[in-house]
Amino acid sequence: MTQLDIIGYIAAFLTTSAFIPQAWLTWRRKRAEGVSLGMYCIMVTGTVGWLTYGLMLGAWPIIVANVISLSLSAFILVMKLVYK
Repeated sequence: MTQLDIIGYIAAFLTTSAFIPQAWLTWRRKRAEGVSLGMYCIMVTGTVGWLTYGLMLGAWPIIVANVISLSLSAFILVMKLVYK
């Protein structure tokens, strides 16, 4: 693992973990009125693009970060659609 990979993993951890408080709060309260449907639709679509890019490059920091980000942002999006 190179120093560049380590920086990538640290950055990926920080940006990806930013979704955890929103996912936890929405799931715990079973309410999503403060969550923007448009923002999460765009975020999920963009994350799919980044994941595809990472897969095409074979860049594991990008792949790992975007698999986790996609899971969390899609979870929040689904909760927004279910709980409104």
